[in-house]
Amino acid sequence: MREKVAIAPEKLVAALRAAGGELGAEGVAILSTCNRTEIYLDAGDVEFSQALDWLTNWHRLSVDQLSDCTYHYSDEAAASHLMRVASGLDSMVLGEPQILGQLKSAYAVAEKAGTLSSVLHQVFQHSFASAKRVRSETAIGQNPVSVAYAAVSLARQIFADLANKTVLLIGAGETIALVGRHLREQGIGRIIIANRTAERAEELAGTLGAESVLLSEIPAMLHEVDILFSSTASQLPLLGKGAVESALRQRKHRMMFMVDLAVPRDIEVEVGHLEDVYLYTVDDLSEVIEENRRSREQAAAEAETLIQQELVRWKNESRASGYADLIRDYRESADRLRQQELEKALSMLESGQTADEVMLRFAHNLTHKLIHDPTAQLKAVIQSGDSQEIAVARRLLGIRDSLGEDTEGSMLEIDSEESNHRIDKGEDEA
Repeated sequence: MREKVAIAPEKLVAALRAAGGELGAEGVAILSTCNRTEIYLDAGDVEFSQALDWLTNWHRLSVDQLSDCTYHYSDEAAASHLMRVASGLDSMVLGEPQILGQLKSAYAVAEKAGTLSSVLHQVFQHSFASAKRVRSETAIGQNPVSVAYAAVSLARQIFADLANKTVLLIGAGETIALVGRHLREQGIGRIIIANRTAERAEELAGTLGAESVLLSEIPAMLHEVDILFSSTASQLPLLGKGAVESALRQRKHRMMFMVDLAVPRDIEVEVGHLEDVYLYTVDDLSEVIEENRRSREQAAAEAETLIQQELVRWKNESRASGYADLIRDYRESADRLRQQELEKALSMLESGQTADEVMLRFAHNLTHKLIHDPTAQLKAVIQSGDSQEIAVARRLLGIRDSLGEDTEGSMLEIDSEESNHRIDKGEDEA
């Protein structure tokens, strides 16, 4: 089912724009890896059922096919999930580092497609921050484990000695590069890299001390291969049963070990039915992965605490940004009053009044207009007798506690009345 809902990299921008347009969401980002396809929505009024309908229509599936293997989160739960994903706590291999890079790529593609809203930008940035803290402040990042590492570990268990073995790596992406590095550390004898483009294969081969070939050359040299790892973005299998059968005949049926790390698959399912082939997929690595999971559980518990802290920061920032318009409106209102009084002052100067007279009038009028509404609201709060509201009012207005608790209400009211009285009488008597 993961293969059926996977979205190929070259189709991701189209999918993002289609989802945003058809669902009417403010923002859309999509993460599609070998282990998950997730849609992140700045949803507005979009319901989960609508998002599920879009996904099924995009892949020409039925809702019944997907309803039992989907999940959805909203608001705080969605942010928490995204932070856990970024930190590797929701991965098959607990704490694996690759998912963060994949998530950053999903963010970048959404930004390029023009579907990344400010809300999604904010929650993604907090997710990246939480992942960074988890990596630096817990042991989960020590001796990094990944699907690639688990696959090489399995190969090491099957072959006692890798020094005299030949491995074929199909693809040249991050997963295959990681497999290659782990194989080199385990002392593999010979590495061959096959890729659709020669340039990328040669580049990776150079870093690993390996040979490079094109995908089209695989059938001719497959009989030399003892171990095969494949991870490409191909939408169709690259290695079929016929090619493997031919290679086995040339090998006199010596065993071949294969791991297909791609979603959709790179190796036809029927290859696994051949007697002399041991074919594993991502899901078959669960036993190796579970062993690593147990060793990381303590670090994961610490990571969950860090994520909760980052979640609080995100909530506070989201709450503040939700009232950004209020702050802007307040500042603009004060600026309009300043501009009005400034224009009056300039007019008074042009009419011949002295600078001292104009400055006093400008200062008094501006002060009066700025404090008029807050003073009215402050009177209402004082008259209510609610000590908590009075305390909040004091903080908002920046009023110090020097007046004393017992007399704060009456003295505030007197000060307000006197201020209005003095300003109304004009600058001379004031």
